[in-house]
Amino acid sequence: MTDDTARGPQSPRPLLHMDGIRKTFGPVVALDGVDLTVGQSEVHGLLGGNGAGKTTLMNVLYGLYRPDAGTVTLDGADVVIRDPRAAIAHGIGMVHQNFLQVDTYSVTENIVLGTHLPSWPSMNLRGEAERIAELSTRFGLTVDPGATVADLSVGLRQRVEILKALYRGAKVLVLDEPTTNLTPQEVDSLFGSLRAIVDEGMSVVFITHKIRETMAVCDTLTVMRDGHRVGTVARRETSPTELAGLMVGDDAMVSRVTEVVTAGMAAPVSGSSGPSTYAVSHGPERVVVSGVVAHNDQGVPATHDVSLSVRGGEVVGIAGVAGNGQVELAEALSGVRPMVAGSVSLDDHDLAGAPTAAWLDRGVAYVPEDRHRDGILPSESIVENLVLGAQRGRRFRTGPLLDWRRARQHAEDSITTFSIKAPSASTPAAQLSGGNIQRIILARAFSHEPGFLILHNPTRGLDIPSTQFVYDRTREAATHGTAVLLISEDLDELTNLCDRILVVYSGRIVGERRRGEYDQYEMGHMMAGLEESA
Repeated sequence: MTDDTARGPQSPRPLLHMDGIRKTFGPVVALDGVDLTVGQSEVHGLLGGNGAGKTTLMNVLYGLYRPDAGTVTLDGADVVIRDPRAAIAHGIGMVHQNFLQVDTYSVTENIVLGTHLPSWPSMNLRGEAERIAELSTRFGLTVDPGATVADLSVGLRQRVEILKALYRGAKVLVLDEPTTNLTPQEVDSLFGSLRAIVDEGMSVVFITHKIRETMAVCDTLTVMRDGHRVGTVARRETSPTELAGLMVGDDAMVSRVTEVVTAGMAAPVSGSSGPSTYAVSHGPERVVVSGVVAHNDQGVPATHDVSLSVRGGEVVGIAGVAGNGQVELAEALSGVRPMVAGSVSLDDHDLAGAPTAAWLDRGVAYVPEDRHRDGILPSESIVENLVLGAQRGRRFRTGPLLDWRRARQHAEDSITTFSIKAPSASTPAAQLSGGNIQRIILARAFSHEPGFLILHNPTRGLDIPSTQFVYDRTREAATHGTAVLLISEDLDELTNLCDRILVVYSGRIVGERRRGEYDQYEMGHMMAGLEESA
């Protein structure tokens, strides 16, 4: 396998060609002479880890960034794209991870917003609604043109964004990590819609870090790493292992990250149970949660009478579409957010109502979803971030004072043990990559030998080796008797790691499945708020 490979049939005149694209942000080179060729009527996967440059490249194409060098050719003609309006005019549409929608508007109003309306100023959108309904039917993107966007699920909101691009005449449709918040059924439906789109002569650029998805839907795949294109291959001529090698850049590393590479591939999604070789014997119940109610930041109940238990050595998962109370639940169970009702006990010690420091002292560790906002002090050093939460304990104190020599030694040991890439232990956390920040948070959580470990989307945005690192550390903690609660929107991750999975919808536990009973489609059914199957 060699870098910068290009295999498979090449169209004599591609629909899109980006040549020598370079983009810098101060001293950081985000894109270094990147080429990308997208053929007519194809789903082209843009694959790479966090920070590889995938989204930056597409933001250049969509006019959100101006390149420092390079050219763009569309349908045989050179084009200059200075802003998104120019991109749309050239037939380029992009669906971002965060949707650009007005919640109080209807589907039709959101789609036509910013376009020329023949009926202006009467705002009679009957004709536009009929056209949207026709596009919806044609491409399998079923949604009611008259529905208010605020009432739609994440999957339906995504359809609105795709329809918005098709309504504007997109020839190239860019989707940025489009499956992140979808149920398995919604993923299947999306893939069917993409095939219908390319069957009509358009092309799709599918940005993802998930190898399984590219193998399922893409015709051609381009792999990026560290701001470079390292390979372009036809799907039928490659394998997950080869793609992982291109993403990681180290053949020796690939053998150590097989679990991440093959996630969701070893067995059919329906009926898959994940690997059984990591089973551990479970001890008695260490964590008991009863009737927990927590409010969101607006004072509205976000969780409703949540009860669960976790045994020592057990990994229990929480599955659900984002926005169903997971953040509030995680914060309530870690002592960060006050509970309105209910109780949480660890090793028979009731922690309800106790200050956060008491939760930490009892052995509760929390790895938050938003590592930048909630997990670190950006301006402080690695040393200070690693002792955060333990600075009052005897481990890092000599009398009443913090023992900085001991704290620094702990930081240097953690940098080695957790493979944190940093110039020194004095480096401010803000100067590190997302993956290394996550390693600091994990090092802090694991080094205190927690009795109860709460992980919320711990691998989001991480590259393959970092993801495997999280998996290994999670299992190691369970092996040592820690009760682990893994809250994740990635069903492959949950079925790989968990002994049991609880499904949450609208702040309530609506179903439970044990290893050997996992069926991702059934769980997706529950995640969508449909009644649990018998």
